[in-house]
Amino acid sequence: MMNEKNLNLAGEWGQAENMSRHMAQDKQPTVLSDIYKAEINIAIWRRQKQFLVKEFLALNPTFQKEMILTPQDALSRISESFDNNMTEVSEDIALLVEMFCYLFELKQAGMRLKVLDKAMCPKFHVDKVPCRLVTTYQGMATEWLPHELVDQTKLGWGCNGLPDSESGLYQRKRDIQQLDCGDVALIKGTLWEGNENAGLVHRSPGLIANEKRLILTLDFM
Repeated sequence: MMNEKNLNLAGEWGQAENMSRHMAQDKQPTVLSDIYKAEINIAIWRRQKQFLVKEFLALNPTFQKEMILTPQDALSRISESFDNNMTEVSEDIALLVEMFCYLFELKQAGMRLKVLDKAMCPKFHVDKVPCRLVTTYQGMATEWLPHELVDQTKLGWGCNGLPDSESGLYQRKRDIQQLDCGDVALIKGTLWEGNENAGLVHRSPGLIANEKRLILTLDFM
């Protein structure tokens, strides 16, 4: 559970910057609580689940919603935004809001749900947040790099205008990892105390012509 002790990690995790970071993954949702471990910067709930959203995306190619949701009102407000269609997705989002708020002891969460036809964040980067939940309901899912394979000095302006594949940020194309559509990931950012220099490096995937993504993110509020 998230509390003052966990958010102010300088005492217990103050030495964590020199620690290697890695992934936790499992087919059970309980793996998400591993994000509290100092050495974990991404926790992935691997779920082989498909959502029937193609028709909705075809009819709503520019759909996007940003809302502040509580576990109590999430289902009704999301359902309303879908005009009471997309029941399965509405119920899933409400479940994830409840889990996210419970895990971090939050009263509410900031939700963004967007249909994309191009990469939203095409360059590798880290998030300036404590932790973000990400899941993709349709299309290619988020790409990321293992911490030990990243040259952090090549992020942002450090790339000197070069694309990620040429800047030296990573060495081999096979270093790039990718979530599967339907996976739920908690991505640790640089505002998680003790993780200032170890936020997960990730990016949006490139999309082919006429391909669309439906992506959900949840943030602390």
